[in-house]
Amino acid sequence: MPQFFLNKRLIVLLVSIIVLVALIGFSLRERSKLSWPEQFIKDTTGWVQSLVSKPTNYVAGFFENLQDLTNTYDENKELKPRIENLASLEAQVQELKKENKELRDVLGEKKTLRDFEPLPATVIGRNPDRWHEMIIIDKGKLQGVKKNMAVVTASGLIGKVKNVTQFSSTVQLLSSMDPKNRISAIVQGETNVHGLVEGYDQEKKLLMVKAIPSGAKIEKGQTVITSGLGGFFPQGLMIGKVVEVKQDQYGLNLTALVKPGADFYDITNVIVTKTNMIPVDAAETSDGKEEGS
Repeated sequence: MPQFFLNKRLIVLLVSIIVLVALIGFSLRERSKLSWPEQFIKDTTGWVQSLVSKPTNYVAGFFENLQDLTNTYDENKELKPRIENLASLEAQVQELKKENKELRDVLGEKKTLRDFEPLPATVIGRNPDRWHEMIIIDKGKLQGVKKNMAVVTASGLIGKVKNVTQFSSTVQLLSSMDPKNRISAIVQGETNVHGLVEGYDQEKKLLMVKAIPSGAKIEKGQTVITSGLGGFFPQGLMIGKVVEVKQDQYGLNLTALVKPGADFYDITNVIVTKTNMIPVDAAETSDGKEEGS
């Protein structure tokens, strides 16, 4: 009889291990939608993380503000001489906006690729094992967040929404090594050059803009922005600055190494760009290449 119970316990243990391994494999599989138990668990943990992270961020921000005050006087002295130039620039910007609106009215254009509604959000979770790949924010479906929407900081684009639940969202960073993480971009210059942000050099901490025609003239210091061709990403979001240009491994195209405008390591507050444009299929752009997915 004791031997029977011992064998029974061993069988139950083996079955439990098999079920556990199967569940882990299922949860790690790449899927477009999460199951309802995963969404429930994610929403619950997101809510708890939000309760913990907000007071922590408030205390950390308080001490950061104290440190910032020590530099305020010197910064104020540097900024004062620029006020007159700023006023002049603001007047020019207003005039250009007026002219742009008039031209759009004449042409009948109501929306542009730059139109989007900013939605502020706070980072409430980050996996240490995937620190350079994913973050979790405290905004979800209830706030209008959708998959593939662009996410930015004050310094530039950091990534796109990967998964959405009712109360939180997972954001895939540009520094992710996922080969499907591609974004259509423009290298600004006398003649704009199109390419794809595809890949991240972890050693140099630089983004790679590929599929650039070999005859294109690109120089160090040129600005890289989003093209807006995919439908989800607005046009003109800052990506970074070119630091190096080289031939690809086949010698047919150029690859530009770009220093990101945003810091992927230290992210606290972000903005989700809720665009009102009608999106195309996330897997295709106008030139048949993937953007934002």
